Amino acid sequence: MKFDVEKLQWTREPESYRISPEKIEITTKPNTDLWQRTYYHFRNDNAPVLQMKTSDPYFSFVVKTEFASHHRFDQCGVVVYLDSENWIKGSIEYENDQFQHLGSVVTNHGYSDWATTEIDANIKSMWYRLSRREDDFRIECSEDGVTYHQIRICHLLEGKGDITFGIYACSPEASSFVATFTNMELTECKWLPHDGQAPDND
Repeated sequence: MKFDVEKLQWTREPESYRISPEKIEITTKPNTDLWQRTYYHFRNDNAPVLQMKTSDPYFSFVVKTEFASHHRFDQCGVVVYLDSENWIKGSIEYENDQFQHLGSVVTNHGYSDWATTEIDANIKSMWYRLSRREDDFRIECSEDGVTYHQIRICHLLEGKGDITFGIYACSPEASSFVATFTNMELTECKWLPHDGQAPDND
């Protein structure tokens, strides 16, 4: 299904961006981030977030990201942002000229965690697929937009009913870069029902 960018609304609008039916560009500002408490003991909640609202309990959202990141923690990717203390993000975070972190953050009730793997610093493009099954979510990545690999399965404690999801970009330190988002698509849920052990009866 062709993605309608007019359904997207800014949760936080950046100073510099471009939106067309085929492409979205966000220029990050320094000292913008999403993080809550854990380990660092600070709270950052000022990253630009562009989202749409849905009550659909089962869907997948695909987007291709291209990024000129060059400074530690520069990042852009997919997001489910409900409020400052309940959200998910999946992205690549630049570290140095040797490697960067491909991973995800899940924040429930004001505490974030960060799960990552190291990838080469020369990678400057990545596809993401965010899937929802009620209040459970899956983030996948792909270098070619065809073959996807799981990054994470997670749960949002406040993820039932209406949610908002979309894209984000930020530069937590003294940096700025251009993040480009293309090939956005909203489809039926590509995350199939589990075919192994039966669910427990709650």
